[in-house]
Amino acid sequence: MSADRPTLPPVRLHSEAELAREALGAPLMARAAKLARWAERGVPVGAGGEILEEALGAATEHLGLTDDEDGAAYTAEAWQLAVDTGLVEIAEVPEGEDGDDDAAIGTATPGEELRLLTSGSPHDILDIWLQGMETVLADAAAPDLSDIADQIAEGGELDLDAIDWNPEEEAELLDGILGNLYLLTAVSERPDQDVPLPALAASMIVPDDMDEPTDDVLEEVSEAMMRLDDQFRVLEPIGLVAYQPVDEALIEELDEQGETVSAAEPLTDEDVSRYGMVRLTPLGVYAVRARMLDAGVHAPAVGDLTDKGADVLLDALPGYPEPLAQAESELWLAARTPLDASRDLLAAARGDDERAPLRRLAAQQTLSLVTPDAEAALREVLDDRQLGGLARVWLAERALPGIPEPSQDMIFWLTVDTIAAQLDGADDETAAELRDLVQSLTEQHSGFFDTAWRVDHPATADVLEAMGRLHPDKKAAKEARKAAFKARSRRTG
Repeated sequence: MSADRPTLPPVRLHSEAELAREALGAPLMARAAKLARWAERGVPVGAGGEILEEALGAATEHLGLTDDEDGAAYTAEAWQLAVDTGLVEIAEVPEGEDGDDDAAIGTATPGEELRLLTSGSPHDILDIWLQGMETVLADAAAPDLSDIADQIAEGGELDLDAIDWNPEEEAELLDGILGNLYLLTAVSERPDQDVPLPALAASMIVPDDMDEPTDDVLEEVSEAMMRLDDQFRVLEPIGLVAYQPVDEALIEELDEQGETVSAAEPLTDEDVSRYGMVRLTPLGVYAVRARMLDAGVHAPAVGDLTDKGADVLLDALPGYPEPLAQAESELWLAARTPLDASRDLLAAARGDDERAPLRRLAAQQTLSLVTPDAEAALREVLDDRQLGGLARVWLAERALPGIPEPSQDMIFWLTVDTIAAQLDGADDETAAELRDLVQSLTEQHSGFFDTAWRVDHPATADVLEAMGRLHPDKKAAKEARKAAFKARSRRTG
């Protein structure tokens, strides 16, 4: 993998069959498919494939939307999606022939994609849905049509600057917002957690190093929120997001008070939803990941490593959240016999490079999921300096007999290796656990540092320095720093 290739945390995807069902059930897609089937007798269309007024009324009635004040608009959107995705195909009216409608330049009938939608594979259905999703994304990033209509009505030329719309910036902002939603979904323990719209808008606007947003920044956040409110209303019917819009009454209240909708003050749980709540649906996670992969971003999904070697698995797992690491390991193990899997994992765990301790920790965690059928593989490495310690732990956890006592050298080597693995990318919680471990080790083993600096492990000096930083007792911390100096001198001497 290229070092400069962007990488995201893994996500857990629904199966293609589940996603295809969601795609077919998305309101906009369902309406488009229904209209495509309705077009069997031929529907007159205009130059852009748009449905003409008389047919629009019949189509609206067919969808059961005649009582909805926006029914005709919903029908026109669904028809356009059917055109854009090939659910209907347009045949031009031959020159000299009169259609039923003088404005018609073509006739729409069910297209080949409609057959795939009804009898194709889940993958076929998702491909069609993705085409439609791209059309809807383009619509969401488009300018307010009322502003364009005003310009045209005034007889002037279309001026994008005058309507404050930059197509590249709009597309980039929307991509960024969807990327942030994807990232939040990936790292959240609850992927179905809604995100407040003010927080999402602020994530794109407020600089990371700004402690207190200025009035200008808050105004920009407010404007971004209202733009996002419009965009998410467009994106929800295709099934990309689940969205609770900004409360219209709240907008009126703030307008009367001359305030913006930026939610600068902390909100109560009761109020926060009034500012809009959004999350990616499982279908949305699938779609955003597909777009990121197309853009060259490394966006892994659980199950990607099932057919990869143990070396690839152990290299990737340390970057996975714990529940996803376990899920990935379970899928990988399920594709192999316990004995073969264990031998592969142990072989891949060896090494003296910087990432080797992380690989061994990942191997130990994966091996914890293996059944006792793998016993022979673990006994084969009992005398291995790098693997003998974790093999003994595995056997002892299963209360298996005949486990030889480890040497003091092996115990200390395993201790250094374990701490080295946990030091890499340690967060606050891990740091607290390490602090407790360091204190426990020095309390249980008198003269711990006198022995530890002699451990023949590449990370010995770094581990002892870390112990010096972490140990709450000043005297013990000083001993750790002295031991680290000795260890470093020993390796360079």
